[in-house]
Amino acid sequence: MSMQGPTAGEHRRDLQPAQGTPPYRSQGQHRRAVMTPMMRESVVVVVLALFLSLIVKTWLMQAFYIPSGSMEPTLHGCPGCLGDRVLVNKMVHTPISLNRGDIIVFDDPDHWLPAPIVPQRSQLMSVLSSTLTFVGLLPSDEGNHLIKRVIGLPGDHVVCCDVQKRLTVNGAPLDEPYLFPGDTPSQQSFNIVVPAGKVWVMGDHRSDSGDSRPHDMNTGGAKGSVPESLIVGRAVTIVWPLDRLAWLSNPSATFAKVPTATVR
Repeated sequence: MSMQGPTAGEHRRDLQPAQGTPPYRSQGQHRRAVMTPMMRESVVVVVLALFLSLIVKTWLMQAFYIPSGSMEPTLHGCPGCLGDRVLVNKMVHTPISLNRGDIIVFDDPDHWLPAPIVPQRSQLMSVLSSTLTFVGLLPSDEGNHLIKRVIGLPGDHVVCCDVQKRLTVNGAPLDEPYLFPGDTPSQQSFNIVVPAGKVWVMGDHRSDSGDSRPHDMNTGGAKGSVPESLIVGRAVTIVWPLDRLAWLSNPSATFAKVPTATVR
């Protein structure tokens, strides 16, 4: 019996993929098939990260930058420069949960601040900056927030000054170690009672701080005090620059002898 070699048709059948075997993929097709799920996973991770950042920024923590020197030497800042960045605890925002000596961030009560200078950015950078600030990945630079120290709580009687040129709260004099070197507790005298639902705030750099004092306009605390509804939260730490990384602790010893207000 003679042996015959495979015909041309059989050769062609031998070159066809077996039933159920996927056709051969080029290197480019294989790379795209691998990259597609990786890209999908990356997009999901980024979206989740932005969502979590937005949740944290809205209800828990938010970063703010310090644009002025009104809180020096505790916080550094200057107009037009990149000052300290602070992290604010947004879960503490009412006089009930605040303490005298806390540093708070609050919305501008009534044109305390001049009109903000809008930075010159390209349209793309403006959108990117606004988006990252919205989700909490950049510190807020809206220009409508202030940062000051709480001196008086609702019902507190705050006076400047006693014979030794110290502030008094409910009759107790304050020794304020956080004041800017060379500053007095206040360059103007006042005698106020903090209204219910408000706090009396002052900057640590008293000679360079537009705080409750000049905005009160001799109303006895009515106009100069900050409504609790405007308080964003309490500043808890400096997060930038790294060489100034520090907790913003409350100087509790300064207010330890202040008695509770008789009227709240």
